[in-house]
Amino acid sequence: MTIVSLLGSLCLALAVIGSIYMVVAAETVRHFFSAAKPPRVRSDAVTILKPLHGDEPRLVDNLASFLLQDHGGPIQLLCGVQNARDPAIAAVAELRRRFPDARIDLVVDPTKHGANGKVANLINMAPAIAYPWVVLSDSDIAVDRDYLSRLLAAFDAPDVGAATCLYRGRGDAGFWSRLGAAGLSYQFLSNATFAAATGQLGNACMGSTIAMRRETLEAIGGFARVADMLADDHAIGAAIRDLGLKVVMPPMLVGHGSDEGSFNALWHHELRWAATVRGVTPTVAYAGSLITYPLPLALLGMIAHPPAGLAVTGFAALSRLILTRRVDRIAGARTASLWLLPVRDILSLTVFVASFVARSVDWRGARLTMGEAGRIAPATESFGR
Repeated sequence: MTIVSLLGSLCLALAVIGSIYMVVAAETVRHFFSAAKPPRVRSDAVTILKPLHGDEPRLVDNLASFLLQDHGGPIQLLCGVQNARDPAIAAVAELRRRFPDARIDLVVDPTKHGANGKVANLINMAPAIAYPWVVLSDSDIAVDRDYLSRLLAAFDAPDVGAATCLYRGRGDAGFWSRLGAAGLSYQFLSNATFAAATGQLGNACMGSTIAMRRETLEAIGGFARVADMLADDHAIGAAIRDLGLKVVMPPMLVGHGSDEGSFNALWHHELRWAATVRGVTPTVAYAGSLITYPLPLALLGMIAHPPAGLAVTGFAALSRLILTRRVDRIAGARTASLWLLPVRDILSLTVFVASFVARSVDWRGARLTMGEAGRIAPATESFGR
């Protein structure tokens, strides 16, 4: 048997395993979200932290969704920027015009803290937190009206230190953003749900939502603890676990707006994200996620074994369709056209391979060098300085 034939057989075997995984993941997603129950309206006082940077498609609408809540208590929407000329300030002004009675605060502070710009923004915002419940959420997230009720209900269970949320994609800037959104809905969401359901996700937090009591934030040392971490959300979850508390993931879904306007933007964004995941995941487990790309694996295997490869490719395409339909049904909307799925999966596999050799990433115009244990530093600096 030649090397090409052997590799082809390996690809087909992995594709079959991955296709079975896709079907199982589809059922796991259905079961996970079917556990959702109608929440009761809460009256807790909540501060929602929104670190902003630049103009984004639908930014005002994303922010507004956090104010349009079926919630009985006060809400402080606390926004922060690090540049007095940041275009996001105009979005905050528009939001204040739309919601004149809402408490919408803005912190403008250029002070730097560590290598993570978003965390530096949060550190600057922290003194303005007004209420005992703190919800951190990225600026590209949009939520439903029962978001706060479902989120806070998660703390009714004992020993809960934080709650986080799964999210689906939404393309806001044309073709490349839809391709990026498809990766979130049709790959990340199912993989993360499966990991959560099987206990593999541990106490990881996600930037879509991190909710906690203010006293918990103070107990972990505030945001300064993660100032030099690339996966700051994951590090916050680990810090909460160190307190002996749990991170829970209620069966709710929020929307993530993708804004990549070019292939270059999409590539750098996804490579950064993949490298981040690689940095916080055991090497064997991360390498094992190769099976989550059955369609491109089947196509590669078909080069060496055309008849068998064609059959496996058909199985992989069917399993991909089953999972995609399931996600769309739960999300209540289609993220991308079905013809994009092969393109999406081939790109995902390419990013996955590239993530093993990535040693630096681009983030909002800054080049960051990756170190051990998820630490980062500006490319012009070295670790240990």
